[in-house]
Amino acid sequence: MENKISRKKILLTGASGTVGIETLQHLLEHTDYEITVFDLKNQNSVKKLAPFRSRVEIMYGDISNRQEVLKVAQNKDVAIHLAAVIPPLADIDPEMAYSVNVRGTENLINALEKNSPDCYLIFSSSISVYGDRMKNPQICITDILQPSPGDQYGETKVLCESLIRKSKLSWSIFRLAAIMGNHKISKLMFHMPLDTPMEICTPKDTGRAFAKAIENQKKLEKQIFNLGGGADCVITYASFLDKMFAEFGLGEADFPQKAFAEKNFHCGILKDGEDLDNILGFRQQNLNDYFEMVRKKIHPLQKKITFIFKSIIKKWLLSQSEPYQAFKKGNVKKMNHFFNQLEKEKLENVLF
Repeated sequence: MENKISRKKILLTGASGTVGIETLQHLLEHTDYEITVFDLKNQNSVKKLAPFRSRVEIMYGDISNRQEVLKVAQNKDVAIHLAAVIPPLADIDPEMAYSVNVRGTENLINALEKNSPDCYLIFSSSISVYGDRMKNPQICITDILQPSPGDQYGETKVLCESLIRKSKLSWSIFRLAAIMGNHKISKLMFHMPLDTPMEICTPKDTGRAFAKAIENQKKLEKQIFNLGGGADCVITYASFLDKMFAEFGLGEADFPQKAFAEKNFHCGILKDGEDLDNILGFRQQNLNDYFEMVRKKIHPLQKKITFIFKSIIKKWLLSQSEPYQAFKKGNVKKMNHFFNQLEKEKLENVLF
């Protein structure tokens, strides 16, 4: 009589998100994994997870509800925790961000400690925990954690990391660079200074890293790593915007002075990002791959229509710029948040 090979039981939270879907697809390449996904039930998550119904166990619920989390955390070997409220919603509704991100993580830790004490927890943190790095963009995991003022998301991630490190579980924390995927244009685009050096990583490569971490637990556990795309994925924010605007048919990102903040955001270059890739070998894409992916998603007709209305669209976008509105209205408190100190004469010259 043949011995049955025991299948690793994997729990994936936030599976319908940009990184979650990619992680799920990479996990499904392993026939020896028994996968349970846990996500909030809404139109978007049901639609995205529908193609996987026959291959994974889908459980819907609220991660901030302790009882619901207890149900999905039974007899799990690995938990990949991606569920989170991200910006701009995290900044708009900080209470929800705290409830989902911090309380949700605490619920998951408690549930796993109770029902799956030997479980390996892999957590997605963020580069936002380092805060504003304009003066020193080279980032290492040993750097001080200091989210920018008002960055609710970054603050929740710092709290989550602390909870995980104090837990009784085996764990790894990946601090993610700018994961460029299905980003919608929002007022947040004006919060990042144009000369910010940013390192991106594609959702596919990020998902690959989380999936590969399972096989490399011994090399990763009880450690924190920075996760980014590497040297081939570094670009300034100004160049990134110009390329994106061109792809969408918006021409140049030619906004007036003071449309973009000069400080109090995040991003930078992950100086020790090679450490994780040396273990996992997850990097397979670069900036060219990313822009090609963007290009394929934009219908030629959509691009033509956007080009015709580009002036109106850019005017509307500018109206969403909080730094620009603060500058125009002379809101000193907000100007101090978004801008470096300016001479009075310079202020008067720029106002119009």
